[in-house]
Amino acid sequence: MNHFFVLTNQPKDKDLKITNYICEYLKIRGKQCEYMVFTPEKERLDSANQNPLNLPDWVECILVLGGDGTLIQAAMDTLYMDIPLIGINLGNVGFLAEVEQSNLDSALEQLISGKLQQEERMMLSGVLKKQQREPIKYHALNDIVLTREGTLRIVTYDIFVNGRFLNSYQADGLIASTPTGSTGYNMSAGGPIVEPKAKLILLTPICPHTLNTRSIVLSAEDEIEVKIPVGKNGDEQKIEVNFDGRSRETLKTGDSLVINQSKLVTKLIRLSEESFLEVLHKKMSE
Repeated sequence: MNHFFVLTNQPKDKDLKITNYICEYLKIRGKQCEYMVFTPEKERLDSANQNPLNLPDWVECILVLGGDGTLIQAAMDTLYMDIPLIGINLGNVGFLAEVEQSNLDSALEQLISGKLQQEERMMLSGVLKKQQREPIKYHALNDIVLTREGTLRIVTYDIFVNGRFLNSYQADGLIASTPTGSTGYNMSAGGPIVEPKAKLILLTPICPHTLNTRSIVLSAEDEIEVKIPVGKNGDEQKIEVNFDGRSRETLKTGDSLVINQSKLVTKLIRLSEESFLEVLHKKMSE
């Protein structure tokens, strides 16, 4: 690779010391490198603009400086550009960010030499079907999360898989997660941890109000529809839907959300030969 671009979450690299170091390191070795101070805007929605960051068309690889959240949002802003990403971890947990600061030089040398692998991570698409409105479609690398909007009360979700009724959840919310997102909110809500290259969809209730409700693992080929029925006392329910923590929408009684495996993928660069289980053991021991 010869043409690199750095997206920097400035609160993580306040004086741009690491950003400038990377760019100079690559330029000294005859590579092209530019950077942009990247502000993860949680309310920035998917749009017809397939290059919302106005990245140059010569970019072969994007280095993302921050944490897993920064990398996920960078993936959303480069969704249609088919450019591989590699994360430089300046955050905490860092399941997605490949490179730690301590091995930055060796990682850059590997990038220059091309000694790397690319992984394709599956994504989810979610189509919001609202009454008397055109369907709205979003994508997510990590998860699609439905939570109650407004007052603290139980929400009922009716789940259909491939057109057949599966179950009604009474819970504070519901998480539809990819394998990549299994170590995020899904894990915090008690869902299973999944090898990130797997192809499946996880459904995990948030604080279910029954003793026998568990996560459900579905095939990536399944179509999941979450319908919003009337509330417990016949009241209208209002649900907030978030795609990777942004692209926030509201659903009401009578609306639904259809979730499928997206046709798009996120390409991540792997430099380390550590397996996911080795990384997981290390992170769980910290």
